[in-house]
Amino acid sequence: MKIAVTSKDKNLDAPIDPRFGRAAFILIVDSETLEVDVLDNTENADAFKGAGIQAASMISDKGAEVLLTGYCGPNAFKALNAAEIKVVNDVSGTVREAVKTFKEGKSVFADAANVEGHW
Repeated sequence: MKIAVTSKDKNLDAPIDPRFGRAAFILIVDSETLEVDVLDNTENADAFKGAGIQAASMISDKGAEVLLTGYCGPNAFKALNAAEIKVVNDVSGTVREAVKTFKEGKSVFADAANVEGHW
């Protein structure tokens, strides 16, 4: 399974970036091998608007089935839902820890955004 995780750096031991659309990086992690595909999210992070929707499109194109992040706004959440990508909000720690927690079945899928738009 491919898991998208918002990150402040380019490796598994980086801290989770709490922002989805404006995260510095989004790591696509293979849940079995822990191989990482790094997506530089600079363009979206600096966008005037639509950052979450663009980030959702980017991770969908990479085949992500799940997103682990801190905060996900309503427009991004709708885009992720349309792409059939499940969202886990309120994630903290490192990317490696978040993936481990998810693989252990300790994560809860969100049923809605957890922040207002343009947060």
